[in-house]
Amino acid sequence: MNRHIYRVSQVNAFIRSLFLQDPALRRISVEGEVSNCKYHHSGHIYFSLKDEDSQIACVMFYQKRMAGLKFRMKDGDRVVVTGPVEVYQKNGSYQLYADRIEPVGAGVLYERYLALKQKLEQEGLFAQEHKKPIPEHVRYLGIVTSPTGAAVQDIRRNALKRNPYVQLYLYPAQVQGDRAAASIARGIAVLDQIGCDCIIVGRGGGSMEDLWAFNEEPVVRAIYGCETPVISAAGHETDTTLADFAADLRVATPTEAAVRAVEDIHETFRRLREAEYRLTNGMERNLRDAKERLARSEKSFRYLSPEARLREKRQRLEDLEIRLTNGMRHRTERADIHMEETEAALKRGMAQSLEQSKRRWNGLRDRIPRGMQRIADERKHRFEILARQLDGLSPVKKLAQGYAYMTDEKGRNIRSVRQVAAGDRLAVQVADGTIRTEVIGTESPGERCR
Repeated sequence: MNRHIYRVSQVNAFIRSLFLQDPALRRISVEGEVSNCKYHHSGHIYFSLKDEDSQIACVMFYQKRMAGLKFRMKDGDRVVVTGPVEVYQKNGSYQLYADRIEPVGAGVLYERYLALKQKLEQEGLFAQEHKKPIPEHVRYLGIVTSPTGAAVQDIRRNALKRNPYVQLYLYPAQVQGDRAAASIARGIAVLDQIGCDCIIVGRGGGSMEDLWAFNEEPVVRAIYGCETPVISAAGHETDTTLADFAADLRVATPTEAAVRAVEDIHETFRRLREAEYRLTNGMERNLRDAKERLARSEKSFRYLSPEARLREKRQRLEDLEIRLTNGMRHRTERADIHMEETEAALKRGMAQSLEQSKRRWNGLRDRIPRGMQRIADERKHRFEILARQLDGLSPVKKLAQGYAYMTDEKGRNIRSVRQVAAGDRLAVQVADGTIRTEVIGTESPGERCR
Protein backbone atom coordinates (compact mmCIF):
# COMPACT_ATOMS: atom_id res chain seq x y z
CA MET A 1 0.00 0.00 0.00
CA ASN A 2 1.30 3.37 -0.99
CA ARG A 3 1.48 5.97 1.72
CA HIS A 4 2.47 9.64 1.65
CA ILE A 5 5.16 10.71 4.10
CA TYR A 6 5.26 14.40 5.18
CA ARG A 7 8.08 16.42 6.50
CA VAL A 8 7.75 18.03 9.94
CA SER A 9 7.66 21.56 8.56
CA GLN A 10 4.80 20.56 6.25
CA VAL A 11 2.75 19.28 9.16
CA ASN A 12 3.39 22.41 11.23
CA ALA A 13 2.57 24.62 8.24
CA PHE A 14 -0.71 22.74 7.71
CA ILE A 15 -1.72 23.07 11.36
CA ARG A 16 -0.77 26.78 11.27
CA SER A 17 -3.02 27.26 8.22
CA LEU A 18 -5.90 25.69 10.13
CA PHE A 19 -5.44 28.18 12.94
CA LEU A 20 -5.27 31.07 10.48
CA GLN A 21 -8.48 29.97 8.73
CA ASP A 22 -10.51 29.74 11.95
CA PRO A 23 -12.28 33.10 12.55
CA ALA A 24 -12.73 32.35 16.25
CA LEU A 25 -8.94 32.29 16.73
CA ARG A 26 -8.21 35.46 14.77
CA ARG A 27 -9.12 37.60 17.78
CA ILE A 28 -10.00 36.08 21.10
CA SER A 29 -10.04 37.37 24.68
CA VAL A 30 -8.77 34.96 27.35
CA GLU A 31 -8.90 35.50 31.13
CA GLY A 32 -6.39 33.91 33.46
CA GLU A 33 -3.56 34.32 35.97
CA VAL A 34 -0.13 35.51 34.83
CA SER A 35 2.85 33.23 35.49
CA ASN A 36 6.46 32.99 34.30
CA CYS A 37 6.34 36.67 33.28
CA LYS A 38 9.63 37.80 31.73
CA TYR A 39 10.46 41.23 30.29
CA HIS A 40 13.04 40.64 27.55
CA HIS A 41 15.76 43.24 26.87
CA SER A 42 14.27 43.67 23.38
CA GLY A 43 11.07 45.00 24.97
CA HIS A 44 8.97 41.88 24.33
CA ILE A 45 7.07 40.22 27.19
CA TYR A 46 6.88 36.43 27.46
CA PHE A 47 4.44 34.87 29.96
CA SER A 48 1.89 32.10 30.52
CA LEU A 49 -1.82 32.48 31.21
CA LYS A 50 -3.28 29.77 33.44
CA ASP A 51 -6.38 28.73 35.33
CA GLU A 52 -7.04 25.81 37.67
CA ASP A 53 -6.84 23.18 34.91
CA SER A 54 -4.61 24.45 32.09
CA GLN A 55 -2.29 27.11 30.72
CA ILE A 56 -1.39 28.74 27.40
CA ALA A 57 1.84 30.39 26.28
CA CYS A 58 1.57 34.09 25.48
CA VAL A 59 3.79 36.79 24.03
CA MET A 60 3.37 40.55 23.65
CA PHE A 61 5.76 42.21 21.23
CA TYR A 62 7.24 45.61 21.96
CA GLN A 63 5.25 47.36 19.22
CA LYS A 64 1.95 46.14 20.73
CA ARG A 65 3.07 46.76 24.30
CA MET A 66 3.39 50.51 23.89
CA ALA A 67 -0.32 50.93 23.11
CA GLY A 68 -1.91 47.80 24.56
CA LEU A 69 -0.45 47.59 28.10
CA LYS A 70 -1.08 50.40 30.56
CA PHE A 71 0.35 48.85 33.74
CA ARG A 72 3.35 46.87 34.98
CA MET A 73 2.30 43.24 34.65
CA LYS A 74 3.69 40.67 37.09
CA ASP A 75 3.19 37.06 38.17
CA GLY A 76 -0.11 36.51 39.97
CA ASP A 77 -2.04 39.28 38.18
CA ARG A 78 -5.45 38.29 36.84
CA VAL A 79 -5.76 39.72 33.38
CA VAL A 80 -7.74 39.56 30.16
CA VAL A 81 -5.50 39.05 27.12
CA THR A 82 -6.89 39.87 23.67
CA GLY A 83 -5.27 38.81 20.39
CA PRO A 84 -4.94 35.97 17.83
CA VAL A 85 -3.92 32.38 18.59
CA GLU A 86 -1.34 31.12 16.10
CA VAL A 87 1.14 28.30 15.65
CA TYR A 88 4.85 29.02 15.95
CA GLN A 89 5.88 26.90 12.97
CA LYS A 90 9.49 26.44 14.01
CA ASN A 91 8.75 24.28 17.07
CA GLY A 92 5.12 23.36 16.41
CA SER A 93 3.76 25.10 19.52
CA TYR A 94 0.83 27.46 19.58
CA GLN A 95 0.57 30.60 21.64
CA LEU A 96 -1.57 33.66 22.19
CA TYR A 97 -0.14 36.82 20.59
CA ALA A 98 -1.35 39.63 22.85
CA ASP A 99 -2.54 42.88 21.28
CA ARG A 100 -4.02 44.23 24.53
CA ILE A 101 -3.77 43.25 28.17
CA GLU A 102 -6.16 44.56 30.83
CA PRO A 103 -6.48 43.73 34.52
CA VAL A 104 -9.64 41.83 35.34
CA GLY A 105 -12.34 44.31 36.25
CA ALA A 106 -10.55 47.20 34.55
CA GLY A 107 -12.78 47.27 31.53
CA VAL A 108 -15.45 49.47 33.11
CA LEU A 109 -12.81 51.74 34.65
CA TYR A 110 -11.08 52.09 31.34
CA GLU A 111 -14.30 53.14 29.65
CA ARG A 112 -14.81 55.75 32.39
CA TYR A 113 -11.22 56.84 31.89
CA LEU A 114 -11.71 57.36 28.15
CA ALA A 115 -15.04 59.18 28.58
CA LEU A 116 -13.65 61.60 31.19
CA LYS A 117 -10.49 62.14 29.15
CA GLN A 118 -12.55 63.12 26.11
CA LYS A 119 -14.71 65.49 28.17
CA LEU A 120 -11.81 67.29 29.84
CA GLU A 121 -9.82 67.43 26.63
CA GLN A 122 -12.71 69.17 24.88
CA GLU A 123 -12.79 71.73 27.72
CA GLY A 124 -9.13 72.55 27.06
CA LEU A 125 -7.71 71.24 30.35
CA PHE A 126 -4.95 69.40 28.50
CA ALA A 127 -4.08 72.18 26.03
CA GLN A 128 -0.39 72.79 25.56
CA GLU A 129 -0.70 76.58 25.69
CA HIS A 130 -1.76 76.37 29.36
CA LYS A 131 1.45 74.58 30.38
CA LYS A 132 3.75 76.56 32.67
CA PRO A 133 7.53 76.15 32.57
CA ILE A 134 9.23 74.46 35.51
CA PRO A 135 11.43 77.05 37.33
CA GLU A 136 15.15 76.63 36.85
CA HIS A 137 15.95 77.44 40.49
CA VAL A 138 13.44 75.89 42.91
CA ARG A 139 13.82 76.96 46.55
CA TYR A 140 10.48 75.76 47.94
CA LEU A 141 9.29 72.36 46.64
CA GLY A 142 5.80 71.12 47.49
CA ILE A 143 5.01 67.37 47.54
CA VAL A 144 1.53 65.83 47.49
CA THR A 145 1.78 62.11 48.20
CA SER A 146 1.46 59.51 50.92
CA PRO A 147 3.73 60.23 53.91
CA THR A 148 4.49 56.52 54.34
CA GLY A 149 5.10 55.47 50.74
CA ALA A 150 8.38 54.95 48.95
CA ALA A 151 7.63 57.88 46.63
CA VAL A 152 8.17 60.57 49.28
CA GLN A 153 11.44 58.99 50.37
CA ASP A 154 12.68 58.86 46.77
CA ILE A 155 11.77 62.52 46.22
CA ARG A 156 13.32 63.64 49.51
CA ARG A 157 16.55 61.68 49.01
CA ASN A 158 17.16 62.80 45.43
CA ALA A 159 16.10 66.42 46.00
CA LEU A 160 18.41 66.92 48.99
CA LYS A 161 21.22 65.08 47.21
CA ARG A 162 21.03 67.58 44.35
CA ASN A 163 20.48 70.65 46.54
CA PRO A 164 20.70 70.37 50.36
CA TYR A 165 19.35 73.94 50.67
CA VAL A 166 15.97 73.29 49.03
CA GLN A 167 12.96 73.52 51.37
CA LEU A 168 10.51 70.58 51.10
CA TYR A 169 6.83 70.95 52.06
CA LEU A 170 4.93 67.66 52.29
CA TYR A 171 1.15 67.52 52.24
CA PRO A 172 0.35 64.01 53.55
CA ALA A 173 -2.38 63.00 51.10
CA GLN A 174 -4.34 59.81 50.75
CA VAL A 175 -3.39 58.43 47.31
CA GLN A 176 -5.68 55.38 47.15
CA GLY A 177 -9.27 54.80 48.16
CA ASP A 178 -12.60 56.60 48.03
CA ARG A 179 -11.38 59.84 49.64
CA ALA A 180 -8.03 59.96 47.83
CA ALA A 181 -9.11 62.33 45.03
CA ALA A 182 -10.43 64.95 47.48
CA SER A 183 -7.28 64.64 49.61
CA ILE A 184 -4.96 65.11 46.63
CA ALA A 185 -6.94 68.10 45.29
CA ARG A 186 -6.90 69.74 48.74
CA GLY A 187 -3.15 69.21 49.03
CA ILE A 188 -2.55 70.89 45.65
CA ALA A 189 -4.65 73.90 46.69
CA VAL A 190 -2.88 74.26 50.08
CA LEU A 191 0.64 74.13 48.63
CA ASP A 192 -0.37 76.53 45.85
CA GLN A 193 -1.48 79.09 48.46
CA ILE A 194 1.68 78.97 50.60
CA GLY A 195 3.88 80.04 47.68
CA CYS A 196 5.84 76.98 46.56
CA ASP A 197 7.99 77.30 43.44
CA CYS A 198 6.93 73.88 42.15
CA ILE A 199 4.63 71.02 43.25
CA ILE A 200 5.15 67.28 42.70
CA VAL A 201 1.96 65.17 42.71
CA GLY A 202 2.40 61.41 42.58
CA ARG A 203 2.85 57.97 44.06
CA GLY A 204 4.43 54.64 43.21
CA GLY A 205 3.15 52.28 40.55
CA GLY A 206 0.18 49.94 40.75
CA SER A 207 -2.86 48.67 38.94
CA MET A 208 -5.42 50.88 37.28
CA GLU A 209 -7.57 50.65 40.40
CA ASP A 210 -4.62 51.71 42.59
CA LEU A 211 -3.95 54.76 40.43
CA TRP A 212 -7.60 55.68 39.89
CA ALA A 213 -7.52 58.69 42.24
CA PHE A 214 -5.23 60.43 39.72
CA ASN A 215 -7.93 59.95 37.04
CA GLU A 216 -10.62 61.68 39.10
CA GLU A 217 -12.02 64.99 37.85
CA PRO A 218 -11.32 66.98 41.11
CA VAL A 219 -7.60 66.15 40.88
CA VAL A 220 -7.39 67.08 37.19
CA ARG A 221 -9.21 70.40 37.77
CA ALA A 222 -7.06 71.19 40.82
CA ILE A 223 -3.90 70.72 38.74
CA TYR A 224 -5.29 72.82 35.88
CA GLY A 225 -6.30 75.65 38.22
CA CYS A 226 -3.03 75.65 40.16
CA GLU A 227 -0.91 78.81 39.69
CA THR A 228 2.23 76.90 40.71
CA PRO A 229 3.84 74.63 38.08
CA VAL A 230 2.89 70.97 38.72
CA ILE A 231 4.91 67.84 37.94
CA SER A 232 2.90 64.60 37.74
CA ALA A 233 4.70 61.41 38.78
CA ALA A 234 2.03 58.77 39.30
CA GLY A 235 2.90 55.15 38.55
CA HIS A 236 5.53 53.77 36.19
CA GLU A 237 6.58 54.66 32.67
CA THR A 238 3.73 52.63 31.15
CA ASP A 239 1.07 54.18 33.42
CA THR A 240 -0.62 57.31 32.07
CA THR A 241 -3.25 59.06 34.20
CA LEU A 242 -5.43 62.07 33.44
CA ALA A 243 -3.32 63.99 35.97
CA ASP A 244 -0.38 63.47 33.61
CA PHE A 245 -2.24 65.20 30.78
CA ALA A 246 -3.22 68.18 32.95
CA ALA A 247 0.17 68.64 34.63
CA ASP A 248 2.76 71.09 33.33
CA LEU A 249 5.28 68.23 33.16
CA ARG A 250 4.79 64.46 33.25
CA VAL A 251 7.62 62.16 34.37
CA ALA A 252 7.80 58.40 34.77
CA THR A 253 8.75 58.11 38.46
CA PRO A 254 8.93 60.21 41.65
CA THR A 255 12.72 59.98 41.44
CA GLU A 256 12.72 61.57 38.02
CA ALA A 257 10.33 64.24 39.31
CA ALA A 258 12.85 65.27 41.99
CA VAL A 259 15.63 65.37 39.40
CA ARG A 260 13.59 67.53 37.03
CA ALA A 261 12.36 69.90 39.76
CA VAL A 262 15.56 70.48 41.75
CA GLU A 263 18.69 71.81 40.09
CA ASP A 264 22.02 70.11 40.77
CA ILE A 265 23.66 72.79 42.91
CA HIS A 266 27.04 71.10 42.57
CA GLU A 267 26.84 71.48 38.79
CA THR A 268 25.74 75.09 39.29
CA PHE A 269 28.76 75.76 41.51
CA ARG A 270 31.01 74.17 38.88
CA ARG A 271 29.59 76.44 36.16
CA LEU A 272 30.03 79.45 38.46
CA ARG A 273 33.69 78.53 39.04
CA GLU A 274 34.21 78.21 35.30
CA ALA A 275 32.53 81.58 34.72
CA GLU A 276 34.70 83.16 37.44
CA TYR A 277 37.82 81.69 35.82
CA ARG A 278 36.81 83.01 32.38
CA LEU A 279 35.94 86.42 33.83
CA THR A 280 39.24 86.69 35.71
CA ASN A 281 41.25 85.69 32.65
CA GLY A 282 39.31 88.13 30.51
CA MET A 283 39.92 90.99 32.95
CA GLU A 284 43.63 90.19 33.16
CA ARG A 285 43.86 90.03 29.36
CA ASN A 286 42.01 93.34 29.00
CA LEU A 287 44.30 94.90 31.62
CA ARG A 288 47.40 93.73 29.75
CA ASP A 289 46.03 95.09 26.48
CA ALA A 290 45.21 98.43 28.14
CA LYS A 291 48.72 98.69 29.59
CA GLU A 292 50.24 97.97 26.17
CA ARG A 293 48.02 100.61 24.52
CA LEU A 294 48.97 103.10 27.25
CA ALA A 295 52.68 102.43 26.71
CA ARG A 296 52.29 102.92 22.96
CA SER A 297 50.34 106.14 23.54
CA GLU A 298 53.01 107.48 25.89
CA LYS A 299 55.70 106.65 23.35
CA SER A 300 53.76 108.38 20.58
CA PHE A 301 53.15 111.42 22.79
CA ARG A 302 56.82 111.73 23.58
CA TYR A 303 57.61 111.57 19.88
CA LEU A 304 54.95 114.12 18.90
CA SER A 305 55.35 116.56 21.83
CA PRO A 306 56.53 120.15 20.98
CA GLU A 307 59.52 119.91 23.33
CA ALA A 308 60.75 116.73 21.65
CA ARG A 309 60.39 118.24 18.20
CA LEU A 310 62.24 121.38 19.35
CA ARG A 311 65.10 119.27 20.68
CA GLU A 312 65.18 117.47 17.36
CA LYS A 313 65.47 120.76 15.44
CA ARG A 314 68.23 122.03 17.73
CA GLN A 315 70.14 118.79 17.30
CA ARG A 316 69.80 119.06 13.56
CA LEU A 317 71.09 122.65 13.66
CA GLU A 318 74.13 121.57 15.66
CA ASP A 319 74.77 118.75 13.20
CA LEU A 320 74.66 121.21 10.30
CA GLU A 321 77.11 123.54 12.08
CA ILE A 322 79.53 120.69 12.68
CA ARG A 323 79.27 119.57 9.07
CA LEU A 324 79.90 123.13 7.88
CA THR A 325 83.00 123.54 10.08
CA ASN A 326 84.37 120.20 8.94
CA GLY A 327 83.72 121.13 5.33
CA MET A 328 85.60 124.38 5.68
CA ARG A 329 88.54 122.66 7.30
CA HIS A 330 88.59 120.04 4.58
CA ARG A 331 88.55 122.65 1.84
CA THR A 332 91.43 124.57 3.53
CA GLU A 333 93.47 121.40 3.77
CA ARG A 334 92.85 120.65 0.12
CA ALA A 335 93.87 124.21 -0.76
CA ASP A 336 97.16 123.82 1.14
CA ILE A 337 97.91 120.61 -0.66
CA HIS A 338 97.10 122.22 -3.99
CA MET A 339 99.36 125.14 -3.12
CA GLU A 340 102.30 122.89 -2.36
CA GLU A 341 101.80 120.97 -5.58
CA THR A 342 101.56 124.21 -7.53
CA GLU A 343 104.68 125.58 -5.86
CA ALA A 344 106.67 122.51 -6.77
CA ALA A 345 105.49 122.68 -10.36
CA LEU A 346 106.43 126.32 -10.56
CA LYS A 347 109.87 125.58 -9.22
CA ARG A 348 110.40 122.88 -11.80
CA GLY A 349 108.98 124.68 -14.84
CA MET A 350 108.87 128.42 -14.14
CA ALA A 351 111.90 129.58 -12.22
CA GLN A 352 111.64 133.10 -13.61
CA SER A 353 108.05 133.73 -12.41
CA LEU A 354 108.48 132.07 -9.02
CA GLU A 355 108.45 135.31 -7.05
CA GLN A 356 105.47 136.60 -9.00
CA SER A 357 103.59 133.34 -8.48
CA LYS A 358 104.48 133.36 -4.81
CA ARG A 359 103.12 136.86 -4.45
CA ARG A 360 99.93 135.94 -6.29
CA TRP A 361 99.52 132.78 -4.25
CA ASN A 362 100.17 134.56 -1.01
CA GLY A 363 97.48 137.03 -1.95
CA LEU A 364 95.12 134.20 -2.80
CA ARG A 365 96.03 132.41 0.39
CA ASP A 366 95.17 135.49 2.41
CA ARG A 367 91.87 135.99 0.60
CA ILE A 368 90.72 132.34 0.77
CA PRO A 369 90.55 132.09 4.59
CA ARG A 370 88.90 135.48 4.77
CA GLY A 371 86.39 134.47 2.12
CA MET A 372 85.70 131.14 3.78
CA GLN A 373 85.40 132.87 7.15
CA ARG A 374 82.98 135.35 5.64
CA ILE A 375 80.88 132.53 4.20
CA ALA A 376 80.96 130.74 7.57
CA ASP A 377 79.95 133.92 9.39
CA GLU A 378 77.10 134.54 6.94
CA ARG A 379 75.74 130.98 7.30
CA LYS A 380 76.15 131.01 11.05
CA HIS A 381 74.25 134.28 11.20
CA ARG A 382 71.53 132.77 9.03
CA PHE A 383 71.28 129.72 11.28
CA GLU A 384 71.02 131.97 14.32
CA ILE A 385 68.15 133.85 12.67
CA LEU A 386 66.43 130.55 11.84
CA ALA A 387 66.98 129.29 15.40
CA ARG A 388 65.46 132.48 16.83
CA GLN A 389 62.50 132.13 14.45
CA LEU A 390 62.07 128.48 15.41
CA ASP A 391 62.36 129.35 19.09
CA GLY A 392 59.74 132.07 18.61
CA LEU A 393 57.37 129.50 17.09
CA SER A 394 57.94 126.92 19.91
CA PRO A 395 54.61 125.83 21.56
CA VAL A 396 56.47 125.32 24.85
CA LYS A 397 57.70 128.91 24.83
CA LYS A 398 54.24 130.14 23.93
CA LEU A 399 52.84 128.22 26.87
CA ALA A 400 55.54 129.70 29.14
CA GLN A 401 54.54 133.21 27.97
CA GLY A 402 50.97 132.71 29.19
CA TYR A 403 49.39 131.28 26.07
CA ALA A 404 47.33 128.09 26.31
CA TYR A 405 46.50 125.09 24.08
CA MET A 406 42.83 124.09 24.26
CA THR A 407 41.20 120.77 23.25
CA ASP A 408 37.73 119.23 23.62
CA GLU A 409 36.91 115.84 25.18
CA LYS A 410 37.80 114.09 21.89
CA GLY A 411 41.24 115.71 21.77
CA ARG A 412 40.43 118.13 18.90
CA ASN A 413 42.17 121.53 18.93
CA ILE A 414 39.79 124.46 19.61
CA ARG A 415 40.54 127.44 17.39
CA SER A 416 37.14 129.17 17.18
CA VAL A 417 34.16 129.88 19.43
CA ARG A 418 32.05 128.15 16.78
CA GLN A 419 33.62 124.83 17.77
CA VAL A 420 32.18 124.88 21.31
CA ALA A 421 28.85 125.40 23.03
CA ALA A 422 27.72 126.02 26.57
CA GLY A 423 28.21 122.95 28.74
CA ASP A 424 31.13 121.50 26.74
CA ARG A 425 34.09 120.35 28.80
CA LEU A 426 37.53 121.48 27.67
CA ALA A 427 41.16 120.73 28.56
CA VAL A 428 43.45 123.80 28.67
CA GLN A 429 47.15 122.99 28.39
CA VAL A 430 49.40 125.59 30.15
CA ALA A 431 53.12 125.55 30.84
CA ASP A 432 52.96 123.54 34.08
CA GLY A 433 49.90 121.31 33.56
CA THR A 434 46.29 120.92 32.37
CA ILE A 435 43.20 122.85 33.43
CA ARG A 436 39.81 121.06 33.13
CA THR A 437 37.01 123.58 32.51
CA GLU A 438 33.42 123.83 31.27
CA VAL A 439 32.05 126.39 28.77
CA ILE A 440 29.40 128.66 30.28
CA GLY A 441 29.02 130.81 27.17
CA THR A 442 30.76 132.29 24.11
CA GLU A 443 31.06 135.73 22.51
CA SER A 444 32.86 137.02 19.43
CA PRO A 445 34.58 140.43 18.95
CA GLY A 446 31.55 141.69 17.01
CA GLU A 447 29.22 140.81 19.89
CA ARG A 448 31.32 142.82 22.34
CA CYS A 449 31.05 145.91 20.10
CA ARG A 450 27.29 145.65 20.16
